[in-house]
Amino acid sequence: MDADEEYFILLQIEKQSGMGKKNNGTKNNKLSDNVYEEELEKLQVELVKLQEWIKDKQLKVVVIFEGRDAAGKGGTIKRITEKLNPRMCRIVALTKPTEREKTQWYFQRYVPHLPASGEMVLFDRSWYNRPVVERVMDFCTDEEYWEFLRSCPNFERMLIRSEIILIKYWFSVSDKEQEKRFKSRLIDPTKRWKFSDVDLKSFTKWEDYSRAKDEMFSYTDTKQSPWFVVEGDDKKRARLNCISHLLSLIPYEYISPEEIELPERQVRTGYVRTPRSEQTFIPEKY
Repeated sequence: MDADEEYFILLQIEKQSGMGKKNNGTKNNKLSDNVYEEELEKLQVELVKLQEWIKDKQLKVVVIFEGRDAAGKGGTIKRITEKLNPRMCRIVALTKPTEREKTQWYFQRYVPHLPASGEMVLFDRSWYNRPVVERVMDFCTDEEYWEFLRSCPNFERMLIRSEIILIKYWFSVSDKEQEKRFKSRLIDPTKRWKFSDVDLKSFTKWEDYSRAKDEMFSYTDTKQSPWFVVEGDDKKRARLNCISHLLSLIPYEYISPEEIELPERQVRTGYVRTPRSEQTFIPEKY
């Protein structure tokens, strides 16, 4: 039995055992799909309004998403950007640095991705790789680590002084829920790509990551640039709560769009369409 077959068999077992039943939206239970979708749609409408406000007022917004592996950062980012203009709202998810980038000033590789006026940039992991992942996995030296903790607050103050709105989210997840999601990734062919070699190595270092996070917070959770912690065990609630909080941090107003009328089509001049037999169409399987 291959991984795909195993995954779909597990889905059937879950449905038959009632684990997949919808439940109500009470505090101690997961939100029903209907409640979740309704609330998400409302929030996404507000995000579109915020987008237009950022564009109109020429704001510069940076939102950082950090946290435990499988804590729900990617899913939240996806829901934020789903209805937005990708030219105005960009996702930055950098791969590991090149040999050349390793010799640069640490923050240098992130600076080109900062927003211009009228833009919002979402960092799916950011310069905070150094005090957490790199620290725990020994990808940086002690000197580089302590230099980061000294420099980062100053770097962020520079961003804020340059009129960048900086928002930082830390996604938290319990060890049991993380293990459950990791196992799901291993058997789900649509999620397998999310599981990296670093994830496998870091799985055994739960307490090391906790210590690294606490020490990083002690230096970088400042009044000017605070960390906001998102409880991530319930993915749906985490997404809704994070989006709602993001909207609350940037005062915005609804900007009524200009009315647009479709112009008249070009007057027909005898154009004859190329015969279908001379074009290559994709197979219609559905």
